[in-house]
Amino acid sequence: MSKIRITKLFSFETGHALYGYDGKCKNVHGHSYKLSVTVIGTPISDTDNVKFGMVIDFGDLKKIVKNEIVDVFDHATVFNKNTPHVELAKELSDRGHSVLLVDYQPTSEMMVIDFADKIKKYLPSHISLFSLKLQETDSSFAEWYASDN
Repeated sequence: MSKIRITKLFSFETGHALYGYDGKCKNVHGHSYKLSVTVIGTPISDTDNVKFGMVIDFGDLKKIVKNEIVDVFDHATVFNKNTPHVELAKELSDRGHSVLLVDYQPTSEMMVIDFADKIKKYLPSHISLFSLKLQETDSSFAEWYASDN
């Protein structure tokens, strides 16, 4: 049977700051991110399966991405935990803000790598993550492809 790719689009609001950067993005700021998640597999051929004809139920894919990415990153501020931003992160957290400390510089490039690792862990064995596209602005995005990795 043919391999089919399906894509689901997600959106979330996240703040971040790039420690050591030489431009405006060294300041805390936010983006309205759009994340396109594309998986590949063969449609279920078992006519007794309630998901007959689907590669994956869009609702099942939504649960994975929502639990691992959207619900975690939406309206949070992300900082690299290996920088002096941890002091600002602690202050924000102490004031009730949602703060994420990550092991990387929170650029779109590094975030999309992190997201790929998180999503792959929860996909059924007969489905593969094909690609991710993380759009930071209308004209700027980072892409991850399984074939490149």
